[in-house]
Amino acid sequence: MQSQSYHGYQVWGHSIVELEGQLQTKRYAASGTITLRGKLVHASGVLGHFDSEVDAELAGLDWARAWVDAHS
Repeated sequence: MQSQSYHGYQVWGHSIVELEGQLQTKRYAASGTITLRGKLVHASGVLGHFDSEVDAELAGLDWARAWVDAHS
């Protein structure tokens, strides 16, 4: 999970490991969350699936920043 401050909000990018069968490689589902002063403002559903944990987290952060831009 990665977080950062953005225009007064705290934005979060999450990665959730997905294992489909024991022989397949790991994939990561991305999601994002926005909080303000410690309270939940909005959370995404699954934004996509990625081969890298970092890529999934960055997708969540990108989504959260875009949400803040659209709602500020």
